[in-house]
Amino acid sequence: MPQPSTIVALSSGSLPSGVAIIRLSGPASFDTVQALAGALPQPRTLALKSLRHPITREILDRGLIAIFPGPASFTGEDCAEMQIHGSPAGVKAVLSALTALDGVTLAAAGDFTRRAFENGKLDLTAIEGLGDLLAAETETQRRQALVRLEGGLADQISLWRSLLLDARAEIEARLDFSDEDDVPFELPAHFVSDLELLRSALAETLARYNSGRIVREGFRVVLAGAPNAGKSSLLNALSGSNLAIVTAEAGTTRDTKDVAIDLGGQLVIVTDTAGLRQTDSIAEGEGIKRAQIAMDAADLVLWLQAPDTEAADRCIGDVETWVIATKSDLSPPAGPVDMVISTQTGQGLDVLLSRLKSHIEARLGSDEPALVSHMRDRDALTMAIGHIEASLTRIDRPELCAEELRRAADGLATLIGLMDSEAVLDRLFAGFCIGK
Repeated sequence: MPQPSTIVALSSGSLPSGVAIIRLSGPASFDTVQALAGALPQPRTLALKSLRHPITREILDRGLIAIFPGPASFTGEDCAEMQIHGSPAGVKAVLSALTALDGVTLAAAGDFTRRAFENGKLDLTAIEGLGDLLAAETETQRRQALVRLEGGLADQISLWRSLLLDARAEIEARLDFSDEDDVPFELPAHFVSDLELLRSALAETLARYNSGRIVREGFRVVLAGAPNAGKSSLLNALSGSNLAIVTAEAGTTRDTKDVAIDLGGQLVIVTDTAGLRQTDSIAEGEGIKRAQIAMDAADLVLWLQAPDTEAADRCIGDVETWVIATKSDLSPPAGPVDMVISTQTGQGLDVLLSRLKSHIEARLGSDEPALVSHMRDRDALTMAIGHIEASLTRIDRPELCAEELRRAADGLATLIGLMDSEAVLDRLFAGFCIGK
């Protein structure tokens, strides 16, 4: 079996910066660092070293060196880190010197984390948690991602899978003796109730998927209504900047525009849309189509009505909608509305944000981070629940019951990466930075 290469990459942020961290992982990590820095420090201690080119012996930089012997490292392999000055030219020179040595190659996106998975240091859900943590913008996202990274979901999945395997073993152990006339096929009295409890536990966890999704992806609020109803003005007011063009000309907005805001630690994505009306303009018509798509995907639609614009027909479907009367500084609303605001005077904006915050908290249902937040979670749990329910209808046909339990367990195994993980890994690592 060929020895794995040693990979190297810039692991810290974009350059220039105060400090740049270069990470290595693989069998030649220590020899590679030694070729530039000389004698190595004790494991997990920092030492200040001059870094020289391994061939020309030219000084490239001075920095701190640390080594982490495997398997007690992030990847499970021998790892090393160099903390040097964050100069683009300096980092380029050090990386060039490192990769000039035999067996050392530049890492691809996610290579370090892939090795951690292959060496049993992380499971698939933990890798997803790491990706979520790196992308976290709000406190609720950070907390939820950390629970996933630390094994909150994986531990639960492993427990459920173990219970399914035990239940299957109960059946198959009895099937082995079913041909003997004096040994009747009879399952324990608690067998069915145990499966029902397990199904309920999975269903209860699955019920929080939408809460987890909202935290992870953001709560989507779409601003909709007729042209010049005040959608772009409200977007600017909520974001605190002039991101959207606001004019007296109807139909100025011809595409959707997203703005992310942190509302009490919860990510909210506010989307401005084209005004809804009949139009012969191809560009404006495309904008109206995109507005409808955004409304269909929203968690909440704010339908804006202004006293100086012609009302538009609402085509929102089942999405929850609040009717907001805008431009209250011009005149009061003509009909029943949920709220009255003015972006010119600021009237009602605090009330809108407060009500929106309370609404999101009610939708989340709990301050505790949800265990499930990815579509993979939803699909795997839904499938497992379906197979458990099928097994309960086939108790009188033990071979089929055992097969349903096997499929349920395999579905959960896929979620944590025990089966069919390669395609999922490729998708996950496509979004990782090179040094992860």
